[in-house]
Amino acid sequence: MARILAFDSGIGGLGIVGHIRDLLPGVAVDYLADTAVFPYGEQPDAPLRHRIVTLLGQAIDRLKPDVVVVGCNTASTLALDSLRTAYDVPFVGCVPPIKWAADHTRTGTIGLLATRATVRRPYLRDLSTRFAPDCTLLAYGARGLADMAEAAFRGRSPDRHQLKTELDGLFGQTGGDRIDVVGIGCTHYTFLLDAMRETGPTHVTWLDPAPAVARQAARILARCSTTAASRSPVAERICFTAMPPDLPALMPGLRRLGYAADAPCLFSEGVAADS
Repeated sequence: MARILAFDSGIGGLGIVGHIRDLLPGVAVDYLADTAVFPYGEQPDAPLRHRIVTLLGQAIDRLKPDVVVVGCNTASTLALDSLRTAYDVPFVGCVPPIKWAADHTRTGTIGLLATRATVRRPYLRDLSTRFAPDCTLLAYGARGLADMAEAAFRGRSPDRHQLKTELDGLFGQTGGDRIDVVGIGCTHYTFLLDAMRETGPTHVTWLDPAPAVARQAARILARCSTTAASRSPVAERICFTAMPPDLPALMPGLRRLGYAADAPCLFSEGVAADS
């Protein structure tokens, strides 16, 4: 059986997992959430890069994936090149959908909601220069949205006043009234997409890269030379580097994605929680 490993700091990458399930129903999908240092957007770059490379190296060694999906914009923009250098397994990353937004805008002003780490990195400026040179990009690093998305996955409706405050950080910028396309630059925000459509300006088109990332994972898996067909089937794993204290609240969402009730495990050996 072919295997994909999906990785994020929390539940954000599970939105991609849902699309992978639709495209590849016969493929095992393991999931690793680095909950010990969530959220990634608030961590310093150098130790976080080291942690991601080390942690995923351990996961690759144990779970033997054919493809690794880094379902996190912060991790992708920070560590994807290092991961590809370090390990002989294909990686699929997530990057802010700047080109997609530039292709769809009519006003020439595009927006991006992401973590503060993604917004401040030169990688974003490079994407804008390369793929949206004729557009004005307004970006906002939203500290509260990842936590709100985690709660939404657990079945708790977002506080609309708090959500509007976060969205105002984007649309309230000078020229923000001209934004007609907003890209989602953090996979967590997938779980807030309906609420953001309802709370934000009605004329805005929202772009979620999760389906495109899943399609790319499927394409790469199809090209892989794999011995998966000769493997003994192994149960899928969903792992956390720190076990969530409210795990029962997570289970309905995990079951909807096909994970068994006894699937969650702790994955923290060899990586200190404060590393």
